[in-house]
Amino acid sequence: MMRTVLLAASQNVWLRTHVPRYHFVRRSVSRFMPGEDVEDALAAARALQEKRIRTVFTRLGENVTEAAEAEAVTRHYLDVLGQIEARSLPTEVSVKPTQLGLDLSPELCDGNLSRIIARAGTKSTVWIDMEASNYVDATLDLYRRARQRFSNVGVCLQAYLYRTAEDLASLLPLGPAIRLVKGAYKEPPERAFPRKKDVDENFFSLSKRLFSPEARAAGVRAAIATHDPQLIHRTEELVQSLGLEKDSVEFQMLYGIQRAEQLRLVREGWRSTVLVAYGAYWYPWYMRRLAERPANLWFVARNVFSG
Repeated sequence: MMRTVLLAASQNVWLRTHVPRYHFVRRSVSRFMPGEDVEDALAAARALQEKRIRTVFTRLGENVTEAAEAEAVTRHYLDVLGQIEARSLPTEVSVKPTQLGLDLSPELCDGNLSRIIARAGTKSTVWIDMEASNYVDATLDLYRRARQRFSNVGVCLQAYLYRTAEDLASLLPLGPAIRLVKGAYKEPPERAFPRKKDVDENFFSLSKRLFSPEARAAGVRAAIATHDPQLIHRTEELVQSLGLEKDSVEFQMLYGIQRAEQLRLVREGWRSTVLVAYGAYWYPWYMRRLAERPANLWFVARNVFSG
């Protein structure tokens, strides 16, 4: 019930306009993002690099309504990639298709995405984020087109959607880079598993497919993006039972969540990556983060009563 309420709140226009004005909310958000400016993200990446943790940057925002906005976002990422390169940071970027103009034109979005991928260089993957379920087909079409031209592009898949097993099967022959997440949008029960238990089991079933002989032969890059310790440990056991090296998987988590687990993974020889979000358009993203784990609401309450 709480997850449903939070996801509905993430889409409310009035709340999106007014809630970010409250100081206690902004303090709470700071737990999950280092700041609104790219300089804050770069500083966080440097600090995490010192702990042998890699990073992925994403500038918050979605559903741009003008081509000029999509162009500005594209130029921003081109500049950020230059700054990452200049600082020798182990950092990649993740982009939302609707932020690059997908709602305006698939061709416009594809052109903007291609510029970013080309600038990143072959050693740095550009991740295509997955948005609500009505964008899945367009996003996968975008990925397939990009994959024909570039090796350094990955895509996100959401375990709570019923269709994802078939989507993954269709992508495996491409030797894709896949970031597997649970999913954070409000979806109807005819499209997504409504129960957490079922989402978790599907997540692990999809994880196993990412380490199958077919996937390994195709050269799949598997990024397991979860904060769930049980799923992390099950994945560790799976990789070891298959006789695979620890660097055959990377665990991706959000900035500020499960910090001790991020450090444990590095200490034990696993690859640990942190998604660092920044930007002024953080309200919908923040509410979806709370919906993923409503227990995080206590951080908000603590900031309310601490003044």
